[in-house]
Amino acid sequence: MRAIRRFTVRPVLPEPLAPLGDLAMNLRWSWHPPTQDLFAAVDPRLWASTGHDPMRLLSEVSTDRLTELGSDETFLSDLRSVAADLDAYVHQDRWYQSLGPDVPRQIAYFSPEFGLTAVLPQYSGGLGILAGDHLKAASDLGAPLIGVGLLYRHGYFKQSLSGDGWQQERYPIVDPQAMPLSLLREADGTAARVSVGLPGGRRLVAQIWVAHVGRVPLLLLDSGIEDNEPAERDTTDRLYGGGTEHRLLQEMLLGVGGVRALRAYCRITGATSPEVFHTNEGHAGFLGLERIREYVEDCGLDFDAALEVTRAGTVFTTHTPVPAGIDRFARDLVEQHFGGDNEAAGVPVDRILALGAEDYEGGDPGLFNMAVMGFRLGQRANGVSALHGVVSRGMFAGLWPGFDETEVPITSITNGVHAGTWVAREMTELVSRPEVDPTARDGAEDWAGIDQVPESAIWKTKAAMRARLVDYARDRLRESWLARGASEAELGWVADALDPNVLTIGFARRVPSYKRLTLMLSDRERLKRMLLDPERPIQLVIAGKSHPADDGGKRLIQEIVWFADDPEVRHRIVFLPDYDMGLAHPLVTGCDVWLNNPLRPYEACGTSGMKAALNGGLNVSIRDGWWDEWYDGQNGWAIPSADGVNDPDRRDDLEAHALYDLLEHQVAARFYDRDEHGLPRRWLEMVRHTLKSLGPKVLATRMFDDYVTKLYAPAALSSRAMNSSFEGARQLAAWKRRVREGWGGVHVDHVESVGTGEGAEVGGSAQLRVFVSLGGLSPDDVDIQVLHGRVDEADRLQSPSLVSLERAEDYEAGRYRYEGQVRFDRTGPVGYTVRILPKNPELSSPAELGLVAWPPAASPMVNGDLR
Repeated sequence: MRAIRRFTVRPVLPEPLAPLGDLAMNLRWSWHPPTQDLFAAVDPRLWASTGHDPMRLLSEVSTDRLTELGSDETFLSDLRSVAADLDAYVHQDRWYQSLGPDVPRQIAYFSPEFGLTAVLPQYSGGLGILAGDHLKAASDLGAPLIGVGLLYRHGYFKQSLSGDGWQQERYPIVDPQAMPLSLLREADGTAARVSVGLPGGRRLVAQIWVAHVGRVPLLLLDSGIEDNEPAERDTTDRLYGGGTEHRLLQEMLLGVGGVRALRAYCRITGATSPEVFHTNEGHAGFLGLERIREYVEDCGLDFDAALEVTRAGTVFTTHTPVPAGIDRFARDLVEQHFGGDNEAAGVPVDRILALGAEDYEGGDPGLFNMAVMGFRLGQRANGVSALHGVVSRGMFAGLWPGFDETEVPITSITNGVHAGTWVAREMTELVSRPEVDPTARDGAEDWAGIDQVPESAIWKTKAAMRARLVDYARDRLRESWLARGASEAELGWVADALDPNVLTIGFARRVPSYKRLTLMLSDRERLKRMLLDPERPIQLVIAGKSHPADDGGKRLIQEIVWFADDPEVRHRIVFLPDYDMGLAHPLVTGCDVWLNNPLRPYEACGTSGMKAALNGGLNVSIRDGWWDEWYDGQNGWAIPSADGVNDPDRRDDLEAHALYDLLEHQVAARFYDRDEHGLPRRWLEMVRHTLKSLGPKVLATRMFDDYVTKLYAPAALSSRAMNSSFEGARQLAAWKRRVREGWGGVHVDHVESVGTGEGAEVGGSAQLRVFVSLGGLSPDDVDIQVLHGRVDEADRLQSPSLVSLERAEDYEAGRYRYEGQVRFDRTGPVGYTVRILPKNPELSSPAELGLVAWPPAASPMVNGDLR
């Protein structure tokens, strides 16, 4: 028979052991080895069998064992020490507190998924893992940040394989009461609730679970409550599931409901209200609409002024380099959910629709684009690697017509990874010998201490990590084959699958087509020869999930599985199902090489290779994402990319064979080149250099520092300027309205130059006179600029310099003459052009309004970065 209701009974710990409950409820245990050791000491076998889950451990440990521990002075002393350490970690000043008053007093970080630990399965892939590492880094640095997301009652999915290697999905129930979560409650003990209006007078209601990530609270909204009708109850059923309207409801709850949850949390706990709102991808973009509504209804602002206040304090991060990865909804569907009887006073639905409109060349007027809304609601925006910044500026250039792509106001901050979560304990202990802290915010000079570690110690450490991966993979491989229908009698070979002494290559990620899971199978016979080479064999450990609706991705997995099932090679290549954080850790720590072969430039950043690098692994990758930025020729290998080849099959073939050549003739050759002591010294030189060169760069603490410096602090200052009395917001909104309305009268009438003649000499100059019409605008509203530098054969300026001209004379009818000087500091063909831009100190970028005026018959023929 089946129970009609399920709930979890949490244990009551004896008073001396009460701090164990506090430690279990703070996710710092997931990256703090002393806390993990303490839980392991409770019951080592149970700790292992529960998957290192403190909540399960404490609910399943016997009463007799708890009684025994309650009188064990050694254990109680360790418990007091660890609990005191957590208290100090949470409350003492850290790096952020040293930054002064210009940084945000509170930051809100919205994301549709958070990868914090395998025991809290609220993530699907890189976006969630990045969000989890962002919260952990904020905690380590002492930043006042609150995370906001959704609690999915079925998480993403658990992956298994059928007998013929086809991906199968199951959705186990996620019980929040059995997890390190607490329900946010009002002062009277009732659960706090937020609601979001829906068409037809319906309401979507959610309760709020709180996870403590060190010193950072994470709010997770849960619609699975009886206050909702069945359809609304299922809004947070699973991550990235359901149809289009289901996805829209999730994003309304995340954005609109998330802001309301923040307000409830701050009211109940006394936490400081956020000054800066960070939207991690477009899924949470509706948070901006809720903030506009608040300013309109609670502060009496009109829509335009409310928009300026909202924009000033909003940061938007885009993660996708492909249009297909962006959420887009039918305009009619958005109008249905934000208009009619659900329309907020002062926030007309036509203004909402305009925020997400693809009203640019190549856009679809029938769609509402969440990323486009994100850019329009965020005054500051970024991609997640230098190359991704370039790609994003190209993708979204239509939002700023008339500007060169280099001037599109999208910067980049390269992702990082949380060392405490992803670095193996052995590696931490190894690099800690010379006083190196792998969780430090920077400190390249500290990482140089790895030079003092003997090569034999590095090699021994990597061998131990590789052997642990082999043991782990064998266990997972056996479980997978049993689940596919094999019997124990058939699986004797598994005990010898993989070899702890063989060069081990890891490949694990989501399985969209552009990541090219099966590129390694392009020449199967050659791959077999490499796997079975008697002198220099390689072995592959592969993992990955395909979206449940992506049959193409599932076919790619099946191809790999069929190849790995071959008795001839199955001891050298394995596919491990159910890729999650629990599987990712032994993979990135145990592999010698991390393989990544996406179709360039479709990998926005990719962070798994960073994790491998921190564990002494060498990357072999297409120069995409972060690897394009930080590959230096000595910290791994770059797979040659056939970027100019238009035939996709031909391109795959070229890059696959380049990969084979690299693995066979360089990677394997160097790994097996041993000296008289059995050490691969040239290999170890690369490992040492990798730790020194990449160690300081790939850290999430470095990433968070970049966000604070480049985006959060400027956003806080802009937000304060708009929020102090709201007069600044009203003035800026009125100024923008006046400039937009008057821009049709802005023209470059005529340009004269004196001093060039038939040419010019280095060190010479030209005097420019530019005659402009400003219509109803004043000279204070604009900046007249000259862009000058070398030109190519089509007269396109290359990496031009920029000079603002000075007003020299006023004429009637809004006409002016501006003058300035251009100096010639380089030889060869040079050129210049002029333009007029809006100018206001409250703009974060000259391109913010998307307005520019060029000379007649001129266009912005400019390439390269402005200097």
